[in-house]
Amino acid sequence: MYIFVEYPKCSTCQRARKWLEGQGVEFTSRHILEENPTREELAAWAEKLPLKRLWNTSGQKYRQLGLAQRLPGMSQEEQLALLATDGMLVKRPVLLGEDFVLTGFREAEWAAALGK
Repeated sequence: MYIFVEYPKCSTCQRARKWLEGQGVEFTSRHILEENPTREELAAWAEKLPLKRLWNTSGQKYRQLGLAQRLPGMSQEEQLALLATDGMLVKRPVLLGEDFVLTGFREAEWAAALGK
């Protein structure tokens, strides 16, 4: 069973959900704003992919906070703490498997991870 972390209004999340359903993949859905990832979860995810892949660099909040300039000077702990404050800072959708974490929806990458 997989966990699909999404923002339902996001068109990329909608495409990813439709693809997962079309592939017959069973998953549990989690609304990223109603159940924001915790610092501990984010730290675990960052062990499976580079921390920079967790940031929603195209989001309004990212730009408002000037994170493109601030992140290079921040420690991993500071970044994880900030990411945990707001689900809109996290790149989505996120697909969590037993041994992988995928962010953003790239069909070929998701198909390879799921053996599809």
